[in-house]
Amino acid sequence: MTNLPISRFPVPKLADLPDDIRARIEEVQEKSGFVPNVFLTLANRPDEFRAFFAYHDALMEKPGPITKAEREMIVVATSNLNQCQYCVVSHGAILRIRAKDPLIADQVAVNYRKADITSRQRAMLDFAVKVSANAQEIGEADLNTLRTHGFDDEDIWDIAAIAAFFALSNRMANVTNMRPNAEFYAMGR
Repeated sequence: MTNLPISRFPVPKLADLPDDIRARIEEVQEKSGFVPNVFLTLANRPDEFRAFFAYHDALMEKPGPITKAEREMIVVATSNLNQCQYCVVSHGAILRIRAKDPLIADQVAVNYRKADITSRQRAMLDFAVKVSANAQEIGEADLNTLRTHGFDDEDIWDIAAIAAFFALSNRMANVTNMRPNAEFYAMGR
């Protein structure tokens, strides 16, 4: 696996990147012990790299009633639907760590409807999957279902935005043929 290219598009050398992007990648490398391939792949287009990670961070790192682990559940469930190997593997690793559960990511990735999650989380994932696959069908009944599980309009926006953002991410990962780093497979197990 390590001999295969991480992308079918050019991957710039770290030394050739703008200072802010190189600093961000080095920070991630120091924290995790490796550079996730998404950083190197997207660094090919610096302006898009900056916009992508600014929106990623705004969605995924914010505090609130939807936990960071639940945000990762949304990514894993919708990335499975979109057949995005990179995101299922990488965000599955993050989900295992954030949920402190070595099984949850595999359960959510294979079939979240049978996963050991709460009814609230299942409703959240039902909505996220619908946003990802059939957003044009979203109606007031979908929002009301979420409200009965304690989600407010800000939460509903977050769920939809995460599903929509990762639909973009999934498609770009698939088009670039982005390879998951080997390190992800063992994380949180």
